[in-house]
Amino acid sequence: LMSPGNATDFSELFLHGFPIQSEFQRLLFLLFFSMYLLAFLGNATIIFLIRSDLRLLQAPMYFFLSHLALADLGFTSTTIPKVLENLLSQKKTISYHGCLVQMYFYVCFGNSDSFLLASMAYDRYVAICFPLRYSTLMNRKRCLLLATVSWVIPIVHSLLYTILMSHMSFCDSREIPHFFCDLYPVLEISCSDRSVIEMLILTEGSVEVLGPFLLIVISYMGIFYTILKIPSNSGKKKAFSTCGSHVAVVVLFYGTVSWIYFKPRSNNSDRKDTVAAVMYTMVTPMLNPFIYSLRNSEMKAALKRII
Repeated sequence: LMSPGNATDFSELFLHGFPIQSEFQRLLFLLFFSMYLLAFLGNATIIFLIRSDLRLLQAPMYFFLSHLALADLGFTSTTIPKVLENLLSQKKTISYHGCLVQMYFYVCFGNSDSFLLASMAYDRYVAICFPLRYSTLMNRKRCLLLATVSWVIPIVHSLLYTILMSHMSFCDSREIPHFFCDLYPVLEISCSDRSVIEMLILTEGSVEVLGPFLLIVISYMGIFYTILKIPSNSGKKKAFSTCGSHVAVVVLFYGTVSWIYFKPRSNNSDRKDTVAAVMYTMVTPMLNPFIYSLRNSEMKAALKRII
């Protein structure tokens, strides 16, 4: 048995994976591989198009889109390749240091996603509610500041949690009850006092995740109020249909994240947690390219110019 006093004794950890029969593992592999391929190609295309077209890059909305696509690309690449490997393997393992690295980048890219969604919502708010002052309020300097904040805070945030987790000692069980190294599942196999890090998740973590969400809610309240003042019904429908898909992605992302991290731990349901985790680690990054830009006429025009 491993010594519970030293976390580095664990050269290898086991991932519980998905609670399904072995004959369905390959079907799940094909599903997740298809989702990863769509997410990877979609987000890579967005980055390439925006970075190759100066007109798009200078527009705040597309500037933030390129950063969101980069975050989604990193987010999916942090977890899905290891999931795919373990679905095909009989031995569902990850190294101890690999687990910490995965945790760091997963938390970092996930939080960057949150901040960038808030930056995009604020950009839309200014564009719709203050169109005459848009170029002044969303100048290049402000856009760079918002993008920098969207990366720097998550980098520091994820480093804090990874350092704290690296000092945790573990019990004899080495099986993480999840399909990747997330904070709560790794904490479940720890023998150390978890009260500090759990309190940090519920306080600092709540502020960092729910802060951007609150900004998104306020922005869209302002947007909807402005839309309601549009005189024509066709104009209202068009504006609502455009915003509706964006709101759906925000609700999907924050709803599943809140379910995982902010519900009472005593009400834990492994199957529901797994479904929620799949939704925000795979489904949302896959949908973002289609919802935010690939249906956009300006993106299509940029693609035609490059071709």
